[in-house]
Amino acid sequence: MKKQLLICYCMLGFFVSAMAQTPTWSERMTTSIMDANKDSISYPGGRANWNYEEGLFLKAVERVWFRTGDAAYYRYIKKIIDGFVMEDGSIRTYKMDEYNSDHITPGRSLLMLYQQTGQEKYKLAAQVLRQQLKNQPRTKEGGFWHKKRYPYQMWLDGLYMAEPFYAEYSILFDEPDNFNDIINQFVWMEQNARDEKTGLLYHGWDESREQKWADPATGKSPNFWSRAMGWYAMALVDVLDYIPANHPRRKELIPILDRLMTAVIKYQDPKEGAWYQVTDKLTGKGNYMEASGSCMFVYALAKGVRMGYLKDSFMVNARKGYEGILKNFISTDDKGMIHLEKTVSVSGLGGDPYRDGSYEYYLSERIRKDDLKGVGPFIMASIEMEIAPDLSVGKGKTVALDYYFNNEYRKTKEGKTERFHYTWDDPKDSGYSLWGNIFQEYGSQTVAIPDAPSAANLKNVDVYIIVDPDTPKETANPNYIQPSHVNTISAWVKNGGTLVLLANDTANVEWKHFNTLTKAFGIEFTGKSRNMVKNDVFEQGKFDIPANHPIFKDPKKIFVKELLTLSVKAPAKSILSEGGDVVMAVANVGKGKVFVLGDPWIYNEYLNGKRLPMEYENFKAAKNLSAWLLSGNSSIAKK
Repeated sequence: MKKQLLICYCMLGFFVSAMAQTPTWSERMTTSIMDANKDSISYPGGRANWNYEEGLFLKAVERVWFRTGDAAYYRYIKKIIDGFVMEDGSIRTYKMDEYNSDHITPGRSLLMLYQQTGQEKYKLAAQVLRQQLKNQPRTKEGGFWHKKRYPYQMWLDGLYMAEPFYAEYSILFDEPDNFNDIINQFVWMEQNARDEKTGLLYHGWDESREQKWADPATGKSPNFWSRAMGWYAMALVDVLDYIPANHPRRKELIPILDRLMTAVIKYQDPKEGAWYQVTDKLTGKGNYMEASGSCMFVYALAKGVRMGYLKDSFMVNARKGYEGILKNFISTDDKGMIHLEKTVSVSGLGGDPYRDGSYEYYLSERIRKDDLKGVGPFIMASIEMEIAPDLSVGKGKTVALDYYFNNEYRKTKEGKTERFHYTWDDPKDSGYSLWGNIFQEYGSQTVAIPDAPSAANLKNVDVYIIVDPDTPKETANPNYIQPSHVNTISAWVKNGGTLVLLANDTANVEWKHFNTLTKAFGIEFTGKSRNMVKNDVFEQGKFDIPANHPIFKDPKKIFVKELLTLSVKAPAKSILSEGGDVVMAVANVGKGKVFVLGDPWIYNEYLNGKRLPMEYENFKAAKNLSAWLLSGNSSIAKK
């Protein structure tokens, strides 16, 4: 294994300081695997088919896309999925009658693609998988069998295979009654597989007690397999992304995660930081540190802490585990591509030839390089560790997006009425979901304010964003900015709030009432629009960022189209001008500050890279702006 390149990176602190100058570990691993699997994903000599390993990897690729704004990752996911999904929604190589929970996992990419493209085939294919779950065989209490050919058995693996898709589908297609079923799957799995002495979970449970591997009294399998618990832990932190915050049973899942990870960290190798194939037998003959389980545990620990499910102290174990992963499992080839070593190819129970779940069995399965069951979790763990140093930027802060002055709705293909256009929850090109994700990865909370601004609803808000107030053509009864709103917002800014005001061109924003607010800070929309980009002549929307810019330290060139220009007077100051036009302005007012631009600018269409060429560094600019907004008061306007 070539580890020369790794020596200087073994300490996580150095890794963090270096990642601004070099591609991150998540990007490097993703690029390496994509390069080796350009057109389809299969192991050497194998046939590409619809399977959970592919689904796991593609979900990791999606996370890299959201983290970087580079649509090369999105296009790769789409190409792979399009190789399986037909126009009628049928899925090549998929067989529903197997009732194999593994086949559900790639459905998460179907849901993403449907939300991004609106293409019916992705929805139809997702409905096929949802139909499988409706008919999936169950235990007497209601737990999903892992597979039809494994009757009466629940395996830890199956929770990751099915539940995150099931939960996201339930949100997307308005099936709220499913959440009780989803939560029950985790509750029953823990009740039936947990070992009271260690707190660890056995790999599987046989309700019938008929399997030779099953304890005749409890039905539990005989050993603890790290990857199995890793699947379960990842499923927990991912499912919690979709269980509504106000669901009365959501609180049942968080203690399950805490109990499991409290047990897991006790079996972390004290020197190397990684975990072993058979979790509790650190000194067992032939036992070895295994990559996939270690990566899964680090991912669950780090995300659990970031989302507030686990105590901050668990990050000590996550960091130690990640250092151990980089040291023990990462190699570099002569082309500079990185690889993940020491992932066990498979471990199961029963079947033919029969797998008895013994200690010796778990050590008998072969080990692979770049096995996707390890690569996917490594990428996701890396992203969490790359996020971790940035969380202090916005920790404890709240970013609120106005839904009162901007209050637009549309009909979905399903006939539902939904709010859209510059909202946190809209993942389409029209939304701010990527900007919201940036704020969250800086440690802040994102909320919406659907009512008129007041001292009460702004009291605990640190950053307040008003975007594109409605015109009558957008909303039948638009809410115009009134003098009382100006007074309320001005007082909030003077008391330390950070205000962001984003307009649009004159045809698409109610800018005259908006001006009554901006004027309070020395800034005014002129009514002149510029950068009227024709078709895809992106050069017409270009702005060069000058060196040593006080906000935009990373990008050199950004794209903004069809924006209103500004005029400024004290206390405001221009921070970006071109051709005599003021494009962006800031003002320090009392203890607070204001940022104004005559365009909604960094909504998804201009962050996700699907259309805008990557030479326009809007994603970097959005990160820089978000960090500046979260930084508290600044004296830019006084310099």
